[in-house]
Amino acid sequence: MTDCKILLVDDNKSILSALEILLQFEYKTVDSISNPNQLSSFPDLSSFDIVLLDMNFSAGVNTGNEGLFWLKEIRKKAPNTSVIMMTAYGAVDLAVKALKEGAADFILKPWNNEKLLATVKSAYQLRKTRKEVQQLKQKESSLKQVINQNKNFIIGNSRALNTVLSLVDKVAKTDVNVLITGENGTGKELIAREIHQKSKRKDEVFINVDMGSISENLFESELFGHTKGSFTDAKEDRTGKFEAANGGTLFLDEIGNLSLQMQAKLLSAIQNKTIVKVGSNKPIPVDIRLVCATNCNLEQMVADGIFREDLLYRINTIHIEVPALRDRDNDILLLADFFLKKFSAKYGKAGLRLNHAAEEKLSGYHWPGNIRELQHTVERAIILSDGQVLKANDFPFHNKFHPSSTDSPLTLDEMEQQMIRKALERHEGNQSAAAEQLGITRQTLYNKLKKQGN
Repeated sequence: MTDCKILLVDDNKSILSALEILLQFEYKTVDSISNPNQLSSFPDLSSFDIVLLDMNFSAGVNTGNEGLFWLKEIRKKAPNTSVIMMTAYGAVDLAVKALKEGAADFILKPWNNEKLLATVKSAYQLRKTRKEVQQLKQKESSLKQVINQNKNFIIGNSRALNTVLSLVDKVAKTDVNVLITGENGTGKELIAREIHQKSKRKDEVFINVDMGSISENLFESELFGHTKGSFTDAKEDRTGKFEAANGGTLFLDEIGNLSLQMQAKLLSAIQNKTIVKVGSNKPIPVDIRLVCATNCNLEQMVADGIFREDLLYRINTIHIEVPALRDRDNDILLLADFFLKKFSAKYGKAGLRLNHAAEEKLSGYHWPGNIRELQHTVERAIILSDGQVLKANDFPFHNKFHPSSTDSPLTLDEMEQQMIRKALERHEGNQSAAAEQLGITRQTLYNKLKKQGN
């Protein structure tokens, strides 16, 4: 016996009795009412899986309008419940009208028992499908909320930061493409998330793609997806980042690291607002808000012929430059205090504080690694601390970015970092050119920068 609740609505009690006898052996719960007016105050109508509803209740009336009226009422109160219409007066146009109003099916009286049972079974499957779809939508909504939870905060009140946030407020209300630039560690992803959270897409997903970590041979698969069997390791269909971000925001970080071939493929997807999966010829329309970020000078890269000018115009409708930490006045101490509280709680060292000398040292440092370097510095000091007060000596800066003749001998790691820094400075942040100068691959350079926290 199927665990299904059915409600019968017909003014003919003989009809109700016949239906109850037929259905009670197949379905767990079969209730009935003879007056449709009872539907207005019927308790928990949405708990019923199926309603069998007569189309005519008044004597001498066979237009079906009464049934259509009550169909609409049921659909308002219980949109996922399947409604099967019943009438002794068959008409194709009436059946079509009922189906357009949301009926699951149509039965003529007198009915064939086998056909009626088959119709009810199909209506029950429809009800189950609707419930599953509703549950999936609820799960999707919950997942989006979890994914979009912004666990990081934009902290600071400097004029430089407020100028950026004011621009974010204006831009977020639109759907224009945004290019975010700035040094490594300045918080470009946080700005991108802020744009998403203040946009009309805030209830949709924010998909973050680190372009620097995607190899060229997997670029199309990662961004556009692939079909099963399209290449050796394609053991199942895969959804790409563009399709996953449909309706939401797609954030392409480190976009300056793309080769010209990858740039051309990306440009085509942005221009056409469609993607084609690897192994397929079917175009898939996508609706995304595109935000890109880089620490490279893209205009210089265009002049050097290593970045497409038409792609730059596509992604650069609005340009936001994130200020370096050294240009944000008292934000250094505000951020230091935030990280102090965060990591004190994490490592069970509540009550830690900075003394005046430590604050002066932190405020006076150049912070070439920006916020990311400050975060690592405070975390390290907390881990190694013994007392309740962090002093200036708890924050040793080796001046590895500004060595002098009086410095102590450099380690191999420090020498490597200097070589990388100088190569990047020479090529104005272009990682591909810097890697070529250093005699390593762009991917190797990218991995070394990640290891260094840059």
